[in-house]
Amino acid sequence: MNKTEDNLLETIARAKAGKQIAFSSLLDRFWNDVYGFQLKRTNNENDAEDITVQTFSKAFDKIKTFDEKYEFSTWLITISKNLHVDLIRKRKKNILTGLENGKNNEVHNVADESPSAEDNLIIEQNLASLLGHIKKLKPHYQKVINLRYFNEMSYSEIANELNEPVNNIKVKLLRAKKLLAEIIKNK
Repeated sequence: MNKTEDNLLETIARAKAGKQIAFSSLLDRFWNDVYGFQLKRTNNENDAEDITVQTFSKAFDKIKTFDEKYEFSTWLITISKNLHVDLIRKRKKNILTGLENGKNNEVHNVADESPSAEDNLIIEQNLASLLGHIKKLKPHYQKVINLRYFNEMSYSEIANELNEPVNNIKVKLLRAKKLLAEIIKNK
């Protein structure tokens, strides 16, 4: 085993112990491998980025199950491949369900998709509730969520705004979304 492999195993051990810096280090080290793999599979930058973020999220959730006798990059790519297969199945199912339900009468069934007054009220109430939950997060998590979802900034724009590396922004956003989901779930 060489020094790089030892260092990687030490980083994985720290990640298993819940050290945030170890997660950032693993994300920095393997992001391009997973993203490049997905970009070749999907031929779509948005899908590749979404699947890559989901890959790291799932991997970090299940990091304690990683077996050191296997390559970490292979484990990540396997998770990523399975997420992509799930996405394809879901899209295929949605298309088939839409065809079965529509019976090819889409031309005759043009629905008004603009929100009704009730829909607008529900949207406003949900937004107010979501903003209340976001305010329970630490300020740096609030900032990254606001920049990404309310200001619709890209990762690189947020990185420039906060003067941090793009991968740190991705990890912060991932962590912020997890914490927000926990707050909402425990409500």
